[in-house]
Amino acid sequence: MKKQKTFVFACSSCGHEEPKWLGRCPECGQWNTLAETPVSGRGGSGAGAGKKTDGGPPQSLPLSSVDPLEGTRIKSGIAELDRALGGGIMKRSAILIGGEPGIGKSTLLLQAAASADTRGRVLYVSGEESAGQVKTRAGRLGITGERIEIFCSGNLQDIEAILRAVKPVLVMIDSAQTLFSAEAGTTPGTINQMKYCCWELVSWVKDHDAAVFFTAHVTKDGIISGPKSLEHMVDTVLYFEDSTQAGNDGNTRFLRAAKNRFGSVDEIGIFTMGEKGLSTVEDPSLLFLVRREGALPPGIATAAVLEGSRALLVEIQALTVPAKGSMSRVFSDRIDSARVSRVAAVLEKHLGLRLSDQDLYVNVAGGIRITEVGVELALACALYSGRTGIPVPGKTAIAGELSLAGEVRPLRRLSARAKTARNLGFTEFLCPAAPAEDSADPLPSGVRNVKEAVRALFSTGQASPVPADSLTCPAER
Repeated sequence: MKKQKTFVFACSSCGHEEPKWLGRCPECGQWNTLAETPVSGRGGSGAGAGKKTDGGPPQSLPLSSVDPLEGTRIKSGIAELDRALGGGIMKRSAILIGGEPGIGKSTLLLQAAASADTRGRVLYVSGEESAGQVKTRAGRLGITGERIEIFCSGNLQDIEAILRAVKPVLVMIDSAQTLFSAEAGTTPGTINQMKYCCWELVSWVKDHDAAVFFTAHVTKDGIISGPKSLEHMVDTVLYFEDSTQAGNDGNTRFLRAAKNRFGSVDEIGIFTMGEKGLSTVEDPSLLFLVRREGALPPGIATAAVLEGSRALLVEIQALTVPAKGSMSRVFSDRIDSARVSRVAAVLEKHLGLRLSDQDLYVNVAGGIRITEVGVELALACALYSGRTGIPVPGKTAIAGELSLAGEVRPLRRLSARAKTARNLGFTEFLCPAAPAEDSADPLPSGVRNVKEAVRALFSTGQASPVPADSLTCPAER
């Protein structure tokens, strides 16, 4: 029989493997990067399916015989983290959390390790801090950590030995960039090191009914540093973002899912950072609204938007000034600048409001990033108000999607948006007119296009905003 190879030549730059040495890697084109690496069995068992019996070949399992308890979740004890994860920590899953330095990734992991609703042990692996430093931070957060095991090293072989000894339910790795193994090359922190070490840990938790969290550094562009295959390898990718707005002193944190195999990516978690660590925000709408006495200044509109299953009221701020050059520019980092340009073009086409010679500045109070289409009508009203100097009525909330033809398109869950507005003291709600086929008695005071919306807010025309306490969705009427 042919002797099985025990060594391959792996590229230290991209991780590509070849059976023999080459001067140049055929995958990434780098020279003299192939190094002899031992071959190890890195095949995972895939969350319990395809288990290998001792001395026998791998065996598959009928789907009907799989234990449904393998898909249960563990509550993290942090409501906003559970919301972003889709209801809790899924067993046999891997979760990657990326964010800027000092944003609170390690604090979030330590608080989740202390508050997780499980009787098993939690292993906290730190490759960036010593045990004393972790203990100091835990004391500042008021965490005793009786069931938390601390191990401070990035060596994969040592971590695997601790995993076999402790058998934890949750594993916290801080961070993925500090992991290294002698089998993945001689240089720690390379792409091949991260891929190999993370895959070994993900395989372990899938075989042992546990879950693993990785923290990761981000590049200057805001994406997770390291190989893109790392995001494909894990089940959930979360981005931890902060707010530097003066209204909340930059202490607001947003946890947003970019990938989630077991839940929605539309949900976000909202935290505030304080002396006792991260705390959840009970009523986020109050966080994004600026309480003012009297009328609103020009260029301000209140939008009712959906973030996942939650309705929020946010303040849209727009400022228009004459362009400083031959071409106008759009400055907007909380709402996509392409969306701002599109809404401005709709206003110029259908209302004759000249914006092509203006620089447009758009902001969202509180620093939250808005991606939902329901913000477009409020954005249009804010731009119109900022350009004309006419303020929007202070007790009016706005929601609607704009088409290129100037139509105000229907939105889902209008009743939930109106209820949130009513609870926060808003008396009127500018929204799309209900489609006639949805109800025999459609709302007569909803607006059908941007002209009617502007007439309802800034004049005494035929249309008028809908009273917030009278709005119900078609299914409820």
